Amino acid sequence: MNKDTVKGTIDDVAGRTKRQVGEWTGDTNAQVEGAGQQIKGKAEKAWGNVKDAAKDANNDAKREQETEARERERREAERRHHEAVGS
Repeated sequence: MNKDTVKGTIDDVAGRTKRQVGEWTGDTNAQVEGAGQQIKGKAEKAWGNVKDAAKDANNDAKREQETEARERERREAERRHHEAVGS
């Protein structure tokens, strides 16, 4: 979870609260402001989720490359060993 996701969650909850209080009190401005803050929060959360997904995909790709490199090194060491033993 990154700062955008956290900030988005906070804005979403704060906006929902503000909108609900506006509904209870009949304050249309508070309702509108709260709804706007909720939308902003949802957008921030979505952006944070996209960033997290991209970071996870990048980390997965790096791990895969490292695994492939280790496997190549293992095969090369095995090949050298067989050459040395066979010689």
